[in-house]
Amino acid sequence: MGLKKFIKSVKSTLGLKDFNQEGKKKSLKELLKKLNKRKKSITASLKATEDKKEKKELTEELDIVTLQIKKGKKILYKLYAKK
Repeated sequence: MGLKKFIKSVKSTLGLKDFNQEGKKKSLKELLKKLNKRKKSITASLKATEDKKEKKELTEELDIVTLQIKKGKKILYKLYAKK
């Protein structure tokens, strides 16, 4: 997955409309921060809820966000390795 595709998918996941892409590394770092913040909020919601259906939805969302964080770190590593 390329950088542009990754940024587009994360923007749609996070629901960002006013995201300015300044530089590849800087924008990727910013998206990773937002994904980590989202992961923490999902984890907190998951601990607080009792409903099985809601827990399943939150777990699926957590899996998606975790996968996106992993992909983002991999892309960021490649960007730093190109120096």
